[in-house]
Amino acid sequence: MTETPAQRKKRGFFGAISLFFAQVIQELRKVVSPTRKELVNYWFVVLMFVVIVMVMVGLLDFVFGKIAVWSFTR
Repeated sequence: MTETPAQRKKRGFFGAISLFFAQVIQELRKVVSPTRKELVNYWFVVLMFVVIVMVMVGLLDFVFGKIAVWSFTR
């Protein structure tokens, strides 16, 4: 449903806004909610990713902290 440039110029400011909201509603009707099983699976994956990143950042912080203390107390 692509419009030609001539058709776009016919729409005014408020026509463009109404077209935008109509397209938003049309796209939102395509959204499918996940099942409970999928939702729990996604939640678990995100939780594990966050935990892994927290551990990595914590380890890097510890290592760089030790390096900083070692370099300044030498």
